[in-house]
Amino acid sequence: MKLTPIQKRAERKARNHQGLDMNLVALIDIFTILIFFLMSSTGIEVLSSARAVKLPQSTAEKVPHETVVITISATDIVVDGRRVASVAEALQGEGDVIAPLKAELDLMAGRQTIRKENEAQAKAVTIMGDKDIPYRLLRKVMTTAARANFADVAFAVTQKAST
Repeated sequence: MKLTPIQKRAERKARNHQGLDMNLVALIDIFTILIFFLMSSTGIEVLSSARAVKLPQSTAEKVPHETVVITISATDIVVDGRRVASVAEALQGEGDVIAPLKAELDLMAGRQTIRKENEAQAKAVTIMGDKDIPYRLLRKVMTTAARANFADVAFAVTQKAST
């Protein structure tokens, strides 16, 4: 039996036709990335906190903005993830300025800002101090930040749950 070209094409199409195969793994990956993107761009800013630092609680509702972060734990003083001094050294030092901290802050202050409107934020610092650190140490850190021309000082706290 001789088939016409249209019949041949229909037969070939039927022979090569496979069921619709949907790769669910790729689809799940896409949705995971989409959800992550949506959650990260909602406008909620959270400072990452070291586990060694237990922040004090507050009822303040002002959201944090990106600044230079000084983390003070029970043992170390860290600027943007880089350890600059130990708490023991800072407390034993004479005067109100912590020299290694000032050197690091001077380095941070020397960075150039790309956009003019971000210039004020470049001179801002956020202190994430453990709630059990002595006030004397906190005063030294604030004085050092002021001497390094960081005039805008903010304190990181844990927001109390409103009742």
